[in-house]
Amino acid sequence: LFSKRKDLITVQHISGCVRRCLEDYDMVAPGDTIAVALSGGKDSLTLLCALAELRRYFPIPYTLNAITLDMGIPGMDFSPLSEFCKTLDVPHFIIPTHIYHLLFEERHEKNPCSLCAKLRRGALSRVLGERGIQKIALGHHYDDAVETFLLSLLFEGRLSCFQPVTYLSRSICWT
Repeated sequence: LFSKRKDLITVQHISGCVRRCLEDYDMVAPGDTIAVALSGGKDSLTLLCALAELRRYFPIPYTLNAITLDMGIPGMDFSPLSEFCKTLDVPHFIIPTHIYHLLFEERHEKNPCSLCAKLRRGALSRVLGERGIQKIALGHHYDDAVETFLLSLLFEGRLSCFQPVTYLSRSICWT
């Protein structure tokens, strides 16, 4: 990521793309508190780095937090994420949930993806409301958009995909 090779994407390039999205879709208002849903995957980590970098020069001031849902999977260690967030000067909150227990030990779900996604969104929504956080940033890439499009087409019979900004309630804006 930090190489001078032309075929690698730099942090500055990614931050520039994120900045353009923030401006084009009017995603940030002065004084917003934005939480990044930090899973530890490349999408959410990249988004967190870009938003942390943008805080230095973006013309609209905002506060940044990272939220990780502990779904109760045995053996999970989130300390590397917390340490990484410290290097970016971003507060990191680990929220315990019982999603794993519910899906696999109580319900014995064979295809848990859809229900798991809904439970995670609900847990995030609750935490954001409790903490007074107005917006959440979710890291998505092209594959996510294509998968969402195909799922909508095949299972709902309609052409749709997620939007850059989604309002789920009057108090929470998902970006």
